[in-house]
Amino acid sequence: MMKKVTTITIVCLTILAVIGIGITHGKTPTASSNQRTTIVFWHSMGGKPAAALKQLVAKYNASQSKYTVVPEYQGAYTESLPKYLNVAQSSAAPAIVQAQEIATSTMLATKSTIPMNQLLTAQTTDQIEDNIARYYTVNQQLQAMPFNSSTPVLYYNKGLVEQLGLTPLPQDPSYTDVLNLAKAITDKTGGQTKGMTIEAYGWLFEELTANQNQLLANHDNGRAAGQYATKINLNTPAAKRLMQFMTQAIQDKSFVNYGSGDIAEANQQTAFLAGKLGIFMQSSASTGDLQANAKFKLGVTYVPHADGVPRNGLALGGAALWVNKNQPATVKQGTADFLKFMASAESQAQWRLATGYLAVNKHAKDLPQITTAVAKDPNLGVATQQLATSQKNPVTAGPLVPIMPIARTNMETAMQSIANGAPIDKSLQVAEDATNQALAVYNAANHLKK
Repeated sequence: MMKKVTTITIVCLTILAVIGIGITHGKTPTASSNQRTTIVFWHSMGGKPAAALKQLVAKYNASQSKYTVVPEYQGAYTESLPKYLNVAQSSAAPAIVQAQEIATSTMLATKSTIPMNQLLTAQTTDQIEDNIARYYTVNQQLQAMPFNSSTPVLYYNKGLVEQLGLTPLPQDPSYTDVLNLAKAITDKTGGQTKGMTIEAYGWLFEELTANQNQLLANHDNGRAAGQYATKINLNTPAAKRLMQFMTQAIQDKSFVNYGSGDIAEANQQTAFLAGKLGIFMQSSASTGDLQANAKFKLGVTYVPHADGVPRNGLALGGAALWVNKNQPATVKQGTADFLKFMASAESQAQWRLATGYLAVNKHAKDLPQITTAVAKDPNLGVATQQLATSQKNPVTAGPLVPIMPIARTNMETAMQSIANGAPIDKSLQVAEDATNQALAVYNAANHLKK
């Protein structure tokens, strides 16, 4: 699932970007005593994904005798990224580092990585799903290998809906569809089950406005050739429609506010599984766990779109694998071989079924193990279809903005203020102004002019 990022962390990262990288550690080993070349792989996977990753790495290591990939957990994304920035240009840098999607600008700014198009053959890179590859494609090159990829989806208690004699949601619901069902659930259960929630989560804010074809940043979301983001757009018609969606649910008394952060995420999921919450939105990577733990029929749909606004689709969430360029030739060769293995349809199918993350290989969905799983549980295919049918435009390519963690924190503050009764326009404007001030400071510090 998507990890939260604090403002304090990104401020530290910005300072590192401004003053340069000076801290180094011990040299990363490149060869082991049995003459296999060692490839150090820094990652941020915990729990089930960590176990699944270790299985894939072990499978690769056993499949050949030239290389040994050594996965090393470096903590959450917010812990791993500063570590990498400290060693990016030194011999202590790992061959591979996993970085969150919103760290793309930061990783590119290090000038320490190799684009996948220069490391891998077109036969490998062309297998990546187009709507997944686009997030990490900058200057017409795939800059990193997409790995643990996801989108948000809407989850609802379909069993309860049917038990109450209500109509299930369509696959592509509108705000009104969701509001009506949430109110009906609340009313028919006498408030024992609250209809819905929307976590104060910047990622959800981004995605639900993207679904209305709203650019988060100017210059094509910071992706226009030869340009970069100089203005962030948070107080927009799309954002206002999203906030009105939330406040209408509050007025209907069908909304419960769990706040923001990991605790909010855990509490809403606990309430949902206990039958106390009818509808919520979260990462598609949760589908398998929810299906396994729910004692009722689970419903999964696309995230809703605003009434009267055509569905645009979503940008990608998750993280990718970046390759450090300051490595011996043998390490680069081994890294390329390992990433080819990881990007294969077979590896991605295994990863998909073990973790719930999307398969990044476009052929994985056609393998028997995937088609069988989706036939048994169609909910598993919803996120894949949602992303595949998203429009291909700068909005769904995702924002290329170096201060996205700050932007997300400001979005979350605005969402919480509005949920607690503050005016929508004022709250969004405060968030937008604060974010643009931070962006201006970053651009000035890095000698980026309008």
